[in-house]
Amino acid sequence: MKNLKFILSLFLFILAACGYQFEGGGYINNDVTRVAVEIMENKSSETEAGIVFTNDLIKEIMETSDTKIVDKAQADAVLKGRINSITFATLSRSTTESVVERRVTASVDIQMLDKEGQIVWAVKGLTSHEEYKVSEDKLADESNKRDAVGKISERMAEKLVSSMLNIF
Repeated sequence: MKNLKFILSLFLFILAACGYQFEGGGYINNDVTRVAVEIMENKSSETEAGIVFTNDLIKEIMETSDTKIVDKAQADAVLKGRINSITFATLSRSTTESVVERRVTASVDIQMLDKEGQIVWAVKGLTSHEEYKVSEDKLADESNKRDAVGKISERMAEKLVSSMLNIF
């Protein structure tokens, strides 16, 4: 039993010494402990997409990093983004006139600017897609489409924050 405790202690010591840490935590960039997130510019035809994508990005930063979300005056950096497009494509049909499934694809650009307005970090043309079932009921179809866009937004927020985090 003492050998097991010794080996476990040695293993934990080695992990701590090499700088390994479990996923999560850390700041989204060196020296950025507080960030402001501007509402994403929306170049798509989806009316609320800018707010949805911005909220998911803020949520992901708060849940997976130690960086605080603050207003611009208190921030070390500012995140600005643009939804370049949200497009829809037919995936499958039951007849030539009846669509069964569609794919939604979104493309975004994000950049982090320091207090002087210099780009510290940026991603251009990040894309993600999601499929959804088309419904003959207009309300159900809109709900399915909104859910698909929401999944894309969450997935993109995860990718963006993951790539920003400085975990070594």
